[in-house]
Amino acid sequence: MRTEIRREVECIAPLDDIERAAKLDVLDWIDSGVEVCRIEKPSTPPKHLVSYFALVDHEYILLVDHINAELWLPTGGHVEPGEHPRTAALREAREELSIEGEFLFDEPVFLTVTETVGKTAGHTDVSLWYVLRGNRNERVSFDDSEFRSVAWFHKDDVPLERSDIHMGRFLSKLYSRPRQD
Repeated sequence: MRTEIRREVECIAPLDDIERAAKLDVLDWIDSGVEVCRIEKPSTPPKHLVSYFALVDHEYILLVDHINAELWLPTGGHVEPGEHPRTAALREAREELSIEGEFLFDEPVFLTVTETVGKTAGHTDVSLWYVLRGNRNERVSFDDSEFRSVAWFHKDDVPLERSDIHMGRFLSKLYSRPRQD
């Protein structure tokens, strides 16, 4: 699986120097042979792989008010040992939003390496950001043990001051790409 995870990272065209440095760091981390998946909650190993997925309907993105992070975030979760990150994104879509996900792009759009904040602060998430096709006219149910609420935001109205520190860069990259729908 390490080879498949490496391929996912390799296919990402960096937006800027921050993402370029993250990509080099993550490739070295994968190649080091250390465990890349979380094997024990909340933070073992202290750096582990996450699959974010942004549910997108044209210029709108669904974000969740995450209880532990205390931020508005794309949905996603930890990649399980032996699991492909794309499979993790689809699994999380089913578990957290009760939807069958459909990728808008064949590969992850963005890569970040972030120190966690909130109630589970203190470890590092290596996050592959996937994009799934959404429909803001359909009712979304959500896991209320993880999220206070969910909301669709126009790309220009995302609460960046209370979101992932990389959200603005992600939106810039996402909306500069040609769409596949």
